[in-house]
Amino acid sequence: MSGWDDDKNHGADGFDGFDSDDGHLSDDDIAKAMEGFEKEFAQESGAGDSAVSGDGVASDGDLPDIDGIDIPDDASSIDPSTGFEDALQGLLGNKAKMAALVTRIASAQLLAAFCQLSDVSADCIGSNQGAVAVLRNLDGDAPEAAARDITTVVGGMSVVLGVNRADKLEVTLYAGGQAGSTLAPPILFNSTPRFVEDLMLGITTVAQLETKGFEVVDSGSMDHDQAMKVIADHTRMGRGGSTRGSSID
Repeated sequence: MSGWDDDKNHGADGFDGFDSDDGHLSDDDIAKAMEGFEKEFAQESGAGDSAVSGDGVASDGDLPDIDGIDIPDDASSIDPSTGFEDALQGLLGNKAKMAALVTRIASAQLLAAFCQLSDVSADCIGSNQGAVAVLRNLDGDAPEAAARDITTVVGGMSVVLGVNRADKLEVTLYAGGQAGSTLAPPILFNSTPRFVEDLMLGITTVAQLETKGFEVVDSGSMDHDQAMKVIADHTRMGRGGSTRGSSID
């Protein structure tokens, strides 16, 4: 024991009261040493709260703060018509939150007929500034496919597609089955009915617009023959026996 270096070991590991010249530990020395060990053990235990335990299980310190997770108090914050899975896909951007075709056609019924012939499922809202087709299929690139299909089937028709994916709004002009130039959202909103912006941003719904007196026609409410009759009726109403700005190939 006489070979110990006082300068290196004095005060270490709780041996503050040890006198190397004595060559042995007294009861007081042992008590002080144990007290030091207990303090160090308590400190290490506190630091280890955020470590992984020996059996590979993370301790409480590794768990995320649940207070920082946005969990709805009840299911009312999740649209029952879409469900949790659809809401999740919307947050991830795999499914659009909203998509609509903005046209220069005033009649919701005529736009619904065009949608039916193009196999586009939508709720069509009439407006003197241009009817709007709110698309139902929002998976993947389905909104873009709808814009291509309707401008292919209805020759000479152009539409503006607005898509809200993960709260990012994209506006694109389509004609002849092809995507054209992109537009800044404010340009679209300044040239369309106010409800278009409210729909795209999730401020209002089609059902709410219908209760306010807007004409809403479901493209699925008519079959092929009924759609052709609607188009024929509007064609006779147009000048020179043709539908303004549209034709069926």
